[in-house]
Amino acid sequence: VETICPSGTLKHPSVLLCFQDWNRTWQTHNPDLTPCFQNTVLVWIPCLYLWLFALLYILYLKRNDRGYICMTHLNRAKTAIGFTLWLICWADVFYSFWERSHGATIAPVYLVSPTMLGVTMLLATFLIQYERMKGVQSSGVMLNFWLITIVCATVTFHSKILHALNEPASVNVFKYTTFYIYYTMLLISLILACLSDQPPLFSQAVRDLNPCPESGASFLSRITFWWITGLMVTGYKRPLEEKDLWSLNTEDKSQRVVPQLVRRWDQECNKVKRSAREEKKDGQPIEESEILLVKTLKKTGDPSLFCALCRTFGPYFLVSSLYKIVHDILMFVGPEILRLLIQFVNDSSAPDWHGYFYTTLLFVCTCVQTLILQKYFHVCFVTGMRLRTAIVGAVYRKALVITNAARRTSTVGEIVNLMSVDAQRFMDLITYINMIWSAPLQVILALYFLWQNLGPSVLAGVAVMVLMVPLNAVIAMKTKTYQVAQMKSKDNRIKLMNEVLNGIKVLKLYAWELAFKDKVSAIRESELRVLKKTAYLGAVSTFTWVCAPFLVALSTFAVYVLVDEHNILDAQKAFVSLALFNILRFPLNMLPMVISSMVQASVSMKRLRVFLSHEELDEDNVERPAISSCESSDSQAVQICNKTNVINVRIPEGAFVAVVGHVGSGKSSLLSALLGEMQKQEGSVSIKGSVAYVPQQAWIQNATLKDNILFGRDGKDSWYQKVVEACALLPDLEILPGGDSTEIGEKGVNLSGGQKQRVSVARAVYCNCAVYLLDDPLSAVDAHVGKHIFEKIIGPQGLLQGRTRVLVTHGLSFLPQADLILVMVDGEITEMGSYTELLGRQGAFAEFLHTYTNTEQEEVEESVGGEAGRFISELLSCFHAANTKPDPCPRYSSKYWTRTCSGLGSDLGFSNPSGPVKTSSLRCWAVKLSVFWEYMKAIGLPLSIFSIFLFFCHHLSSLGSNYWLSLWTDDPVINNTQPNREMRLGVYGALGISQGIAVFCYSVAVSVGGILASRYLHQTMLYNILRSPMSFFERTPSGNLVNRFAKETDTIDSVIPSIIKMFMGSMFNVLGSCAVILIATPLVAIIIPPLGLFYFFVQRFYVASSRQLKRLESVSRSPVYTHFNETLLGTSVIRAFGEQQRFITESDGRVDHNQKAYFPSIVANRWLAVRLEFVGNLIVTSAALFAVMARDSLSPGIMGLSISYALQVTASLNWLVRMSSELETSIVAVEKVKEYGDTEKEAEWRLEHSTLPAGWPTAGHIEIHNFGLRYREDLELAISDISVNIEGAEKVGIVGRTGAGKSSLTLGLFRIIEAAQGEIRIDGVNIAELGLHELRSRITIIPQDPVLFSGSLRMNLDPFDGYTDEEVWRALELAHLKNFVSGLPDKLNHECSEGGENLSLGQRQLVCLARALLRKTKILVLDEATAAVDLETDNLIQVLVLDKGQMAEFDSPSNLIAKKGIFYKMAKDSGLV
Repeated sequence: VETICPSGTLKHPSVLLCFQDWNRTWQTHNPDLTPCFQNTVLVWIPCLYLWLFALLYILYLKRNDRGYICMTHLNRAKTAIGFTLWLICWADVFYSFWERSHGATIAPVYLVSPTMLGVTMLLATFLIQYERMKGVQSSGVMLNFWLITIVCATVTFHSKILHALNEPASVNVFKYTTFYIYYTMLLISLILACLSDQPPLFSQAVRDLNPCPESGASFLSRITFWWITGLMVTGYKRPLEEKDLWSLNTEDKSQRVVPQLVRRWDQECNKVKRSAREEKKDGQPIEESEILLVKTLKKTGDPSLFCALCRTFGPYFLVSSLYKIVHDILMFVGPEILRLLIQFVNDSSAPDWHGYFYTTLLFVCTCVQTLILQKYFHVCFVTGMRLRTAIVGAVYRKALVITNAARRTSTVGEIVNLMSVDAQRFMDLITYINMIWSAPLQVILALYFLWQNLGPSVLAGVAVMVLMVPLNAVIAMKTKTYQVAQMKSKDNRIKLMNEVLNGIKVLKLYAWELAFKDKVSAIRESELRVLKKTAYLGAVSTFTWVCAPFLVALSTFAVYVLVDEHNILDAQKAFVSLALFNILRFPLNMLPMVISSMVQASVSMKRLRVFLSHEELDEDNVERPAISSCESSDSQAVQICNKTNVINVRIPEGAFVAVVGHVGSGKSSLLSALLGEMQKQEGSVSIKGSVAYVPQQAWIQNATLKDNILFGRDGKDSWYQKVVEACALLPDLEILPGGDSTEIGEKGVNLSGGQKQRVSVARAVYCNCAVYLLDDPLSAVDAHVGKHIFEKIIGPQGLLQGRTRVLVTHGLSFLPQADLILVMVDGEITEMGSYTELLGRQGAFAEFLHTYTNTEQEEVEESVGGEAGRFISELLSCFHAANTKPDPCPRYSSKYWTRTCSGLGSDLGFSNPSGPVKTSSLRCWAVKLSVFWEYMKAIGLPLSIFSIFLFFCHHLSSLGSNYWLSLWTDDPVINNTQPNREMRLGVYGALGISQGIAVFCYSVAVSVGGILASRYLHQTMLYNILRSPMSFFERTPSGNLVNRFAKETDTIDSVIPSIIKMFMGSMFNVLGSCAVILIATPLVAIIIPPLGLFYFFVQRFYVASSRQLKRLESVSRSPVYTHFNETLLGTSVIRAFGEQQRFITESDGRVDHNQKAYFPSIVANRWLAVRLEFVGNLIVTSAALFAVMARDSLSPGIMGLSISYALQVTASLNWLVRMSSELETSIVAVEKVKEYGDTEKEAEWRLEHSTLPAGWPTAGHIEIHNFGLRYREDLELAISDISVNIEGAEKVGIVGRTGAGKSSLTLGLFRIIEAAQGEIRIDGVNIAELGLHELRSRITIIPQDPVLFSGSLRMNLDPFDGYTDEEVWRALELAHLKNFVSGLPDKLNHECSEGGENLSLGQRQLVCLARALLRKTKILVLDEATAAVDLETDNLIQVLVLDKGQMAEFDSPSNLIAKKGIFYKMAKDSGLV
């Protein structure tokens, strides 16, 4: 030191070692620093900062090149000032040399420091240019450098001014002038560093129409989140719309995030597979004693999803950890400054500036703490967002490749839950996961400072905390158990609701709503029972973590004052300890929450791991030989062979192959094997060329009709027109309001069965593939349409001539034209050959033909004769006896639950061509107070008011105990003791106990109230939705409804009660803190009202945008699940066409679209937090400042109380706004659930005073008089003026072209749509005067599509358990299912999978038939289903012909043929006459 700063320059040689004279700097009313300190430490600090960071920063920029920024005026100015600063430093050096050369004694410091500073300025100038070349628009490193430099220079600036005023004669004009220029240049550099440069060339911001402003924002803007203000202003002026949202940053997009996780997960899976192979190689035969060990190994032998997630998102976690460490250390500055302030108040000799210095230091530290904490949260939330994107993407990709067997183990509801609930749990955990290490760190630091303050007495507090740990551990373990049980119930409930919504038409037609409502309610009750147990556990947990800090304080103070009577509990000890205990409260509060959150996430992780570990389809199941240019003429397009010759077939290129067989013979399975959808046990399957597939049940996307046909291929107009014409879609396009641009609803809801199948066929034909696998596509279309499609497409002269076609069919008329017929029996190909060959063999094929053309037709032809006979023969091939007809027959396209393709365009129920489906409505108004009122009523008003009263009691006790403590600390000290300490301690403890009781009671009250509200809201929503008419389900996507029962119900169950607790707690904390501060320092009243107004304005300003962003996010979330649901139903089609990548891209796009709304909402939270914490920091500073100003009139106890409360205000204010906005956005769930109470409802299910006789209808006599109905109020009548009299036991066929009104009449009979005119009477009773269940339970329909529910076979036949087992078996026998069911292991208790997927389509139809037979009603309606019709005599058959919604003809078939009217024309078109 002596060599750099000689003693002459230091003035005080006695303090050489510390460069500093504390009498000159601290113990004075006019402080200053020594010249040596100024010229060394203050100059070296910024130099050391830049040199330390420069190397790391250069390496970082080298790895993260963002492009090249052209030279701008800003960059030129920065560079010029950098050079100027360098020149000024060198001018100082040269001046010192000049002085030295003229004999002056110059200390080395005047040469070393300017040289060092000059080189540093040169480095700064180099970094400015290097940043520009690497595309950095604004640099935090450089801004911090200029800030540190200016702070250090300001001290010297202040010193030089003092020196100039006190000793003007000794001023060195040159050095003073250069310093002032240097200081001015530093100020300009700091201002320029706050500005942002233009974007780099070719960056995303340049290419994007609406780029995210974050990347181009200045460093200052980024740390204060100022860059989102533009969006917030827009949101305040008007409701935000989708177009206002920015594009997602590249690093946040699915295409960047998902592959990283998938790659790491694959590495984990491969690692496990490798270790398993190595074990297998080394393994010996397992002894019995080793079985247990092997089981243990198996448990650990699963791939680790945790490791995959850590490797993918670990770096972000480390960055957040760095911010957290700095924040945690800064947290303890507050209590330390509080100690100094109390010390300052007690020491009357301390200079006033000490108090102002401490206050300023407190303000700076709290502001830095705020910025670091919010940056930490931002990193965490963005990481959470990426994690959710990655999980959703990984689940979606996995769903496209899992085997069908694995797919059945996870229902649609469970897989959707993986995407929604489980991914969300990970997202929530990421924010607080750092508390696992941060909480113990905070506890250790707090205890260290407490030890410094109170000595060994703090061990009593530690003992209390240690005792709390096992209690929390037990609670956490129990919570995990309940969590698993709750998730299981939730999965079952969502699965059942999914099925109820998909099969709602069957529920309504069979009047089964109440049976399924009871089933859902039973699952819900078991879920609520678990929730209630969790609530009680939560109450105990809340009690422990609210009381823990108080018990720690009580035990510590008690031991401290009781161990030694000379231990005085003064203000400094008590309130510094209290501030530390308040810090301690947060980690102790958070740790159980984080543990609970980790428990939930571990459950979710296990579920995800199990799903992601499912077996995948083997791509080698089907071999794809390359197509060479010179193939021989007899080359094989499809080849299946195996050793046992069970299935061994070769299909030549261009051949037309028909596959026939009875129910469950394996026809569809054969096609699945060709597609590689089944697990290959032995043999080989080979397909040459591209494949197109038409499934048995058409799979239609929620897209335009044209998009459904193009299926991602390029549009070729001429080919497209040919395909549409060949598929008989032109008449439909004319009727649809938007033509082929009409949007098709979810699952093709606004198309009839026939139309869906034709679109499905058109999709396959348009793709122009080499091999076509057609799974009975003609069964869903009218006979004449089927004939048209066969001739124009499949047949020898069709569009597919020359292509290989494999057709599963029951159309006997098509078989003679097949090149090869495969006959399947019990999963084997028993015969193959041409039509004539097989007929001659008299084998299984002949038996199959006999089944379909039995003697019944001949009898009918004889009795009716001629043309009519031939027509009825064809009718019979449609409505054939259930005991023989296995698969769906040709149908007239009359989809009864939606009025589509009618001759009247308006009947479609579309208001515009863009589409009929109502997406989630996006409302813009604020959440009304009425929603909160509804929630309070759902809880119960007495319980709600009682809960608020308990909150008030708790906080009053808390306030009382702390005020009592301040009075205690101000007690006079007599003979080194405080006389009333036992009394003081007793009252303090009593107030604490009352606090604990109130906490426990309010926690139980709120949780139980939340469960009561949950039960009421869920039951009401379930009842209201089941009471809604069919039109409601047609226009509301099931994804939206499932979302209400999944996400929104989960929010009401779990989120809202905990948010209410935290909101109320924060509100009372803030009010209590403000009250204490005002009592202690009334002058703060000047500051609090304007700050309160600012706080209120900022909160309102924020909520306007936040609420709308939340809604935009919510609305964009449903399409993610809807698309996923759609994909799960069509995986086989997607795989067959090889469209997996396009669907993955589509799913990624939807997830990104959802995150586009989520990202601004998390940034808006940070924007708000920074501003509100700033308000809190101002309150803290004001409390400290006014306490310093009034130190003469303020007792240390009251001052300590005031500032310790003020230190809490920042966190409480921030938490209050977060909770109020969370509450406002979460309560939207209640609003969404309640909105279904206001929708239109069907008529009452049962009338209270019904006079209907028990056996009604006894005859089944139907009188339709002047009947008409319309689909909506604003539409014309769909059918009108229909008058028909149908006698009991009479058979009537309703026929008519597409759109004639066939299904409308059925809808009217079941009152799915109410009559607009006229009436229908059954046995003399007007059906409009009956309850819906009274009507629908007494008549029966066999619907067009066979719908089964997951559950036992018996439940599917008789959900009310109203029939005996004998009656059920009799119905199965009549439906020819008795043998099949008898052969099942569980007989009637056989578990049907979701949608009845473990039964073939034919078997599902027979179950529906048995269901109808069981009811034994006098009226049976067959909606083009496979149904038993007995055509004994012509007199029993009547045909009702409809045309354009009106009755055209009504007579026997022979008479109608003779009249040569509409019926005759239809018969002629079908080739029957």
